[in-house]
Amino acid sequence: MAMAEALTAHSASPGRSAHQYSLLSSRIIFDAREAAAELLGAPDSSRIAFTLNVTWALNTALGRLKPGGHVLTSCLEHNSVMRPLNHLARERGIELEIVPLNPDGYMDPDEFRKRKRPDTQLAVVTHASNVIGLILPIREIRRALDGVPLLVDAAQTAGVVSLHPVTDLADMIAFTGHKSLLGPTGTGGLWARDGIDIPPLARGGTGSRSELEEQPEFMPDALEAGTPNTHGLAGLAAGIQYVLQTGTDKILAHEQALNRIFMDGLSQIKGATAYGPVDPTARVGVVSLNLDGWSPSDLALALDREYGIMTRSGLHCSPRAHQTIGTFPQGTVRFSFGWFNTRDHIDAALKALDALSRES
Repeated sequence: MAMAEALTAHSASPGRSAHQYSLLSSRIIFDAREAAAELLGAPDSSRIAFTLNVTWALNTALGRLKPGGHVLTSCLEHNSVMRPLNHLARERGIELEIVPLNPDGYMDPDEFRKRKRPDTQLAVVTHASNVIGLILPIREIRRALDGVPLLVDAAQTAGVVSLHPVTDLADMIAFTGHKSLLGPTGTGGLWARDGIDIPPLARGGTGSRSELEEQPEFMPDALEAGTPNTHGLAGLAAGIQYVLQTGTDKILAHEQALNRIFMDGLSQIKGATAYGPVDPTARVGVVSLNLDGWSPSDLALALDREYGIMTRSGLHCSPRAHQTIGTFPQGTVRFSFGWFNTRDHIDAALKALDALSRES
């Protein structure tokens, strides 16, 4: 509804004119930024720049890396982190070091402390793995880094886990709108602590300081070149408001309750192997699994065609994570549970997996 109104009632380019439709569009952007700041617990909403998605936000943040130097990241990162880092390793000569999981399947913050060096420019970590759902201990990692700037990828946690503590600890947070924030695709953002300077990934019109032929240096305009996705941000603002009204603690508890039911049920299905922490409270609503006798692609297809259950199979754009858990190159089938899933959905999924296990 919010998106439809933005498109039909007062569609105009925000910040470019003084007429009423442009001003209303500007208000949509402002309200979205204020909602995002409330979600993050950020005191200054102008430190949030909206982007096309979390990938754009991460690439923008990583653009501040200077030639040479050392960067730490985890073995659970998505390609939206690994690909730009590997590119920068080739093009700028940065030295990339991957922090592994412990044998028990958890991330030990002390591994960051051991690998930190005087020339470490940045640490980049996902807040929660998109493959195994593991929530990383950001507070302990921050302590271990002892002053090294920290970039957190909150793609899997924004809208599920309270980000207020993360904002207190991190220097930059990247988030996407189309997952648990319930917004449309093509929305996301990057928050940067005051004093963290980030060069623009793109330059162009902002509606501000138009007399200059150089990109404005102040936030958020420095990182928001071009006409924004106004109707998309209207949808994002509505999604964030729903999350704020519902409460992330309540949403996380619901996801973890579904995790527990699903994982308990999986333990009774012959040939089913789930990956990641056994403790449902150590993860968000993401469970990756394999079933003996089935390839991930065939299993996902059968779940969809025969039972109407939609999953994602393969490597989930996170080959390093799959190498870590021993499922590379075939991958897994990933179930993702959210606020709108119910116990009936979990029971139906378990029933389908049990039936398919008997067909193999």
